[in-house]
Order: sequence, then C-alpha cells, then structure tokens
Amino acid sequence: MDEIYLDNGATTPLDPKVEEKMKEFWLDNFGNPSSVHTIGRRARDVVEESRKTIAKSVNAKTHEIYFTSGGIESNNWVIKGIAFALRKKGKHIITTKIEHKCILESCRWLEGLGYEITYLDVDEGGFVDEEKLKEAIRRDTVLVSIIHGNNEIGTIQDIKRLGKLCRDLGVYFHTDACQSYTKVPIDVKDMCVDLMTLNAHKIHGPKGVGALYIHDGVEIHPLLHGGGQEKGKRSGTSNVPGIVGFAEAVRLGLDKRHVEYMKKLRDKLGRRLLDLEETELNGPSLENVDERLCNNLNIMFRGVDNEVLGSVLDARGVYVSAGSACSARSTKPSHVLLAIGRTEDEARNSIRITLSRFNTEDEIDRAGEIIEEEVRKIRGGIINKITRLFKGS
Repeated sequence: MDEIYLDNGATTPLDPKVEEKMKEFWLDNFGNPSSVHTIGRRARDVVEESRKTIAKSVNAKTHEIYFTSGGIESNNWVIKGIAFALRKKGKHIITTKIEHKCILESCRWLEGLGYEITYLDVDEGGFVDEEKLKEAIRRDTVLVSIIHGNNEIGTIQDIKRLGKLCRDLGVYFHTDACQSYTKVPIDVKDMCVDLMTLNAHKIHGPKGVGALYIHDGVEIHPLLHGGGQEKGKRSGTSNVPGIVGFAEAVRLGLDKRHVEYMKKLRDKLGRRLLDLEETELNGPSLENVDERLCNNLNIMFRGVDNEVLGSVLDARGVYVSAGSACSARSTKPSHVLLAIGRTEDEARNSIRITLSRFNTEDEIDRAGEIIEEEVRKIRGGIINKITRLFKGS
C-alpha cells in the first residue's frame, strides 16, 4: 500500500540533504562545544556558524539566537522567564484563545502562582482585533504572546501591526513562529518582535532542536541552570548534530519556490474537497495568500466524525489529523475551532490536512479521491450513525 503523509503540521520528514549534513557530527566531529581542545573548538565553530544562518534568516543579530530543544521549551521559557524576570513590574500577561497548548498551559500554571492572564477572543478567521489588544494592555502587563501561523487553521496574524502596538506601549511582544518559519517572510526588526520561537522538525529538520530569538536588552530568567551554555541563559550540552541539521533545513527551506508549490497542491486538494456537499473550510480563505499558511487545510465535513474518518483514511494509507499533534489523544474538541465559533459537533467533524514540498501531485490526486470516497461512504453508513448517536449529536 502506498502511503500519503498529509500531517506535516505535526512533523515533517527529514530532508535527506539535512541528514547527510548531520552525519559528520555524530561520528567524526562529535566534540562538546564547551570543551577547549581542538575537537571541542570544531564543534563550537559549527554551532556558531549555524547560529549565524538562523539569525540571518529572520534578520536578527547572531548573539540574539539561543538554541533549545524545540518549540515547547522555547514557549515555556518565554512565558515563565518573562513572568519571573518582570514580576516587580506586574503579573499580567496577554495571549489568545488559539495558541498552542504549551502557551496556554504555561499561562494556566502561572495563574496558580497569582498571575493574571487575559485570553483574547478571535474572529471566525482566527484573527486578533488590534483594538481589543490595545484595550487589554495595562500598566502591569509584562508580555503579549500571539501565535504567528496557527498550527490548526493556518491563520497568519499581522504580527507587524500587533508588534508595533506593543512596542509603542512598552510591552514585550512574543510570537510562536514554528509553523510559519520559512513559509512566510520573517523580519524580527520590521515586525517589532522581542521574542520569537522557532523549531526544526516542522521544516524538514531533526526533532529535538529549536531556537528562541531574544532581542537585545530583553529581561528573561533562564529555566535551566547549571551548565552555563548559551551565554548562561540556557544550560545543557549543545545538540551539535541537531543544530547543524536545523541550519541546513533553514538554508534549504528558504527557497520561495517551495511555498508556491505547496500552495498549488493545497489549493488543488482544497477546491476538490470543498466541492462536496455540506463541506466548509475552517479559517481564512484559500484566495488570500497573506492570511493562510501555504500548506494548511482544515475542513469540516458536516456529519462526519473526524475519528471515524481518520481511522478509515489511516487504513488506506492517507495520514491526516483531527488537530494539533499535542492534542491528538484528547477526546475534547479542538479549542481553536471552538474559539472561531464552531460548535462542538462541527469541531468533531473537522480534519487538518498539512502538506510539504515532498508531496507529489499524484499523491494529492489520490488523496482527494480517497477522502471523497470515504466521506461519502461514512455519511451513508451505519457506523457513522451509531457514532453520532453515542456522542449525543
């Protein structure tokens, strides 16, 4: 059975060119960058060269990039590190109802320590209202965190506009760019971003490595202590092969042709599936290229339970998801879909399809055919009726 992987929002396959680049630092140049001998210096040099590559990709200074284990660590570091560093100024943080769970759960953890969190509403496209953000900012607000490209519905926020507002009002502004990185042009200076989360495994790099951009002068406490790495801000022996692979994935991923190719495949599949009766797109329109990630579809097939559809597609080798990978085992409907106004039933009728540059046009044609066929079968089948009855819909 041929497999068609359409869950690239969860993770992406490693680019073979990235793997090739990493090999040397598993086998020969295996040194610890903190060591002062020749092998250690070789490792340190390649880490710093990689840091330079990633910094350049977002128009940051090289020393403003700090390597981490991935997006979840970086996001936790931002929320908790800023909260602790600025607790004398205030204990108020602003975020949105459509953030990745690691942001939301970090904020809820802080609530238990006496911090106050404002969770902004979004509109049906998943967009934050600038005026509502302005109204929410107070004298004791220490941080605003708003996701750049949403991991479920693909919404691309106008980060430049929101960042400028925060900069003008003297509040640190963070954005999680794990899904948008290399798919959307990013310039941390132009966008008035103080902190930005990046990671490798969403862009055909290795798992277990990410980065946090921290603008010069930002006060932030470290989460990890003891080793003194990353200028004392993030202790832990550097993941040299991962960092090398991350930089190579960035270098390869910045080719603008990849974005156009993914958008072409996404639109072809999206238009085919949206021709089905009682089928709707969640999030921004496909037509506006500046508002939706080039590889993202989130589609509601009314009356079709997403667990049932996901299972039958899995059996046929087509791999999609019901939402964020970090929520995949949850029985609750997507918090993102509820936030944009979908009912619980509508959220449970929705699947996320995310493509990559390694998908082929033939795969997209076959996936469209299989999804169409299974949606029609489920809608007419006894299994779906029993599932809906059991769930009380």
